[in-house]
Amino acid sequence: MIILISLLKIARVEYGGGGDWYNDPEILPNITKEFNSRVSPIFDTNAYSVRLSSPEIYEYVMLFITGHDGIRFSDEEIKNLRKYLENGGFLYVDDDYGLDSAFRREIKRVFPEYELVEIPPDHPIFHIFYDIPLPKVHEHYPGTPKAYGIFIRGRLAVLYTWNSNVSDGWTDRYGDPPDVREKAIRMGINILYYAVMGI
Repeated sequence: MIILISLLKIARVEYGGGGDWYNDPEILPNITKEFNSRVSPIFDTNAYSVRLSSPEIYEYVMLFITGHDGIRFSDEEIKNLRKYLENGGFLYVDDDYGLDSAFRREIKRVFPEYELVEIPPDHPIFHIFYDIPLPKVHEHYPGTPKAYGIFIRGRLAVLYTWNSNVSDGWTDRYGDPPDVREKAIRMGINILYYAVMGI
């Protein structure tokens, strides 16, 4: 008997508002390949993108947002994203410089009753596979990198990394030192692991 097992998929969000949602298209294929080789071969490593208004978002275990500058959700996108996250979905947002104020405004429209709170260093997302503090891959702002989240019924549903730029470390196009890239990859593997486990 042959048993067919569907691979898990993640997708980047095609958002409006003027930001470059499409930048560094290789980063999601790269980090899923790293996960498959280091942990377990469970991810589809193709590059997918999706609009938040599409019912297809429910096909993905994680949605990913990065880019610079503007971001804007429509009312339909807000409603669909909220439903996705309330039903076990996971959103990871990595500020690639300039996204902060726009993202904070839009996620407040999705969850007006919740706040983005700083995630403590003992949270499982920093320890679930690797013990790794949030790395600072690129210097965008003075100070330390920060991880924020929105928790729904105790579960981290939205992860937002600021002044870290973790996802830039999932590509070699910037010539980052090997140790910096390794920290970024380890953090990325933890993020994917957490998205799958849904702790």
